[in-house]
Amino acid sequence: MAQVEPDRVLTEALAEIEATSDLTSLEAIRVRLLGRKGEVTAHLRAVSSLPKDERPAAGQAWNRVRGGLEGALEAREAALGSPGADTPSDDDFDFSLPGRRPPEGLPHVLMQTLDRLVEIFRSLGFSVADGPEVETTHYNFTALNIPEDHPTRDDHDSFFLAPDLLLRTQMSPVQIRTMEAQEPPVRVISPGRVYRRDHFDASHSPFFFQMEGLYVDTDVTLGDLKGTLREFVRRFFGKELGMRFRGSYFPFTEPSLELDISCTVCEGQGCAVCKQTGWVEILGCGMVHPNVLRGVGYDPEVVSGYAFGMGPDRITMLRHRIPDIRHLYENDLRFLSQFRGAS
Repeated sequence: MAQVEPDRVLTEALAEIEATSDLTSLEAIRVRLLGRKGEVTAHLRAVSSLPKDERPAAGQAWNRVRGGLEGALEAREAALGSPGADTPSDDDFDFSLPGRRPPEGLPHVLMQTLDRLVEIFRSLGFSVADGPEVETTHYNFTALNIPEDHPTRDDHDSFFLAPDLLLRTQMSPVQIRTMEAQEPPVRVISPGRVYRRDHFDASHSPFFFQMEGLYVDTDVTLGDLKGTLREFVRRFFGKELGMRFRGSYFPFTEPSLELDISCTVCEGQGCAVCKQTGWVEILGCGMVHPNVLRGVGYDPEVVSGYAFGMGPDRITMLRHRIPDIRHLYENDLRFLSQFRGAS
């Protein structure tokens, strides 16, 4: 390394520090001179390569430079960072400028959907019921007429915590608990979280929301069920959509149906959400199975009822034309902020 006079380095650096007017530039000077690869640091390291008789004087000189620079940098930083140093006076401030509003929080778009669903069904005479997320196999399966060999009872479909305990796979156990606690008429909805061993893809999630409804009374018919769901679709989507009921099978209803609506993402043209069919299934439904009624102490010869279950996640996607369910769980504020007041 070429020989450099320590006093000259110190003099020039002190002048540069004194002329600095902001903390950013001051930090750049500190790094250039005293950083790990700084100029003064390099000269200090080079002392060990000098002849033995020159090392003491050189070491003292460069240590003196380093000490002088550290003191000057600290003093200048205090001066630049002191209160009022960079603060404009009242004469420099334009009081006519508009204020800056702090960012406002808003309900998650899924919560907006759930609130709207509850609002609609409350107006149709339903009350809200809730139950535990950790359920017994009796309430989650047996009381719902689900056979012992049904696939949903297996580990690969459900999250078991113990042989007789699992994270609920549906909101139907709330219906059983409600019927056990009161006599007909029963008209409730039960929104909440459910858990299944699904792959996380564009239309499925292992954790999602579900809302189920139940109406039990004398002379409840399939026509009552269809009329209720048609009114729900009209109110929720705000327009008339193509609808179709398809026959299906659920252990806890007989007969069982699935309700499809025309895909609102692709307008029926075919996309990943509707699997290129133009139709999306939004809920399953049917008349409550007599075995379920008997299990809670109701007489199926006297009362009848209907039940339905829907996924608010999928309904949210359809209403707002969201092509991928994963957007709802990634907490990207750029995405979520689009739905201010969406309900």
